[in-house]
Amino acid sequence: MTDTELTIVQLNDSHGYLELHDELFYRGDHAEYRKAGGFSRISTVINQLRKAKDGKVLALDCGDTIHGTYPVVNSKGEALVPILNKIGFDAWTAHWEFGYGPGQLKKVAQMLDYPLLAINCYDEETGELVFDPFRIVEVGGARIGIIGIAAVIVDKVMPDWFSKGIRMTLGDEELPGYIKKLRQEEQVDLIVVLSHLGYPQEAKLASEVEGIDVLLSGHTHNRLLRPTLVNHAIIFQSGCHGSFLGKLDLTLRDGRIVDFSHELITIDESIEPDPEVEALVEQALSPHRQMLDEELGLVVTPLHRYRVLESTMDTFLLQSLIDLTGAQMAFSNGWRYGAPIPQRPLTRNDLWNIIPVDPPVQTAKLTGKELWDMLEKNLERTFSRDPYHQMGGYVKRCLGLNLYFKIENANNQRIQELFVGGERVDFDREYDVCFVTSQGVRKEYGSQREKLDTSAIAALEKYLQKRRKISIQLHNTINAI
Repeated sequence: MTDTELTIVQLNDSHGYLELHDELFYRGDHAEYRKAGGFSRISTVINQLRKAKDGKVLALDCGDTIHGTYPVVNSKGEALVPILNKIGFDAWTAHWEFGYGPGQLKKVAQMLDYPLLAINCYDEETGELVFDPFRIVEVGGARIGIIGIAAVIVDKVMPDWFSKGIRMTLGDEELPGYIKKLRQEEQVDLIVVLSHLGYPQEAKLASEVEGIDVLLSGHTHNRLLRPTLVNHAIIFQSGCHGSFLGKLDLTLRDGRIVDFSHELITIDESIEPDPEVEALVEQALSPHRQMLDEELGLVVTPLHRYRVLESTMDTFLLQSLIDLTGAQMAFSNGWRYGAPIPQRPLTRNDLWNIIPVDPPVQTAKLTGKELWDMLEKNLERTFSRDPYHQMGGYVKRCLGLNLYFKIENANNQRIQELFVGGERVDFDREYDVCFVTSQGVRKEYGSQREKLDTSAIAALEKYLQKRRKISIQLHNTINAI
């Protein structure tokens, strides 16, 4: 039997980053910032591989693609359509794409030349799947079955309009049936699962479900230098912001993988941009460049979100909220996305990258008991012993408190100490808090909730008018002990 050579290229969690941007890399005991990413360079790499491999290449996108930067969000994802079609992916799945509502996501999906796949997204009224569950592609004589799984958290922890009219499942119950169908009825040679559940969930899924050959992982922004093998499934993930592509070279024989090699490709400045895609990127950006490029301040302390418990980027945001409202504490999502900002002038584009949804600033009153319970729930959703119960990004971002906890403890037993303003929390006391988005302080907590007329971006700009130089000190708000 003749062997079949095949290359799978993975993009995940690009978050709408159209062009080169600052990215964080680690060297020894310190961080370095270099330029990376951009769809024109991504296109170059994929086209070079297609040429070198005689077209035996699958280009797959794990989602978090059409949301995250101003030009993309302003167009509700449509600005990326000609760029993505020019590159020519074979399939994708979704997460933040639901941020425009299911109707707009369906519209964008129909504009693309390749399908959005999700075995776990159902119409609430009809019970029918909203998107195709799988696609079969023939590459070099081999039949490849691609099965999609969208982010399960869309209808569980994200704002209500993300999932209006739909319900999401984990996909673990559906997946074995689709694998059986593709193997037995469609006679595919390879099963590829295209997922946005997150690495811990996907590793557990692969351990439970037989028959997965390759699982492309998304959501958790892992830069995997080597794939993980779980129950014979090859699992890998490739960073975020389009700064990296994952490449998996496979050798197939009689419907089995007999050899493979993997590379995490950094999309750096040495890669020549694809001129046609570069022109499309400029077309998307040019109407907004003058507004986005305006300098508003100077970054003294690099701002980034690459820390699980506390980050300089979110401390900057939360300080602006407290400065605006005078509240005792501030909260925001544990977002992962948002390209780093090294020491340099700060632009309006940077602000939109920090919080592209630009939600209104809100205030509320929280009792000490509510604060404790809210934080315990967030810790469980971040560090649950069962990966299937992990719901979201990093730990909720906080300012004005100091929490000490045990990661390894059971649910509702993690917090060891909690202080507000340097004093141990009083369960019966009401505290004034401010926040952004429904995930900052969920609706089941607090009283006297009020939306202000000021949005997050406006709050950041007001803060910058007072303090042109941004030097951020971390406050040990969340501490694993």
